Amino acid sequence: QVQLVESGGGLVQAGDSLRLSCAASGRTFSYVMGWFRQAPGKEREFVAGISWNGGTRYVDSVKGRFTISRDNAKNTVFLQMNSLKPEDTANYYCAATRSSWLETTTRHYDYWGQGTQVTVSS
Repeated sequence: QVQLVESGGGLVQAGDSLRLSCAASGRTFSYVMGWFRQAPGKEREFVAGISWNGGTRYVDSVKGRFTISRDNAKNTVFLQMNSLKPEDTANYYCAATRSSWLETTTRHYDYWGQGTQVTVSS
């Protein structure tokens, strides 16, 4: 069983940066890890994913601003968010999948954290 715990969310102003962390219990070094977000009244959407060997994938709206990374020795995944915009406001979730592919849909992910809130004011 894998448990995921996110941290690092908060209230920031447009243009600021935040770094989210996701600590995983259990051996997740071979799993694809992803970050999703969900704003009020909207569906949960894929933000970024990273494979066990560092391959990455991003939704177009965050390319060039967000960077996903992982430290397999510490079972931790990070999401560095720069140049934040009000439309980035959402609850951010960490997820893990046993799939070998950089999945972008929620149904492909097996484990989820509880989420951390990111609010960007204009």
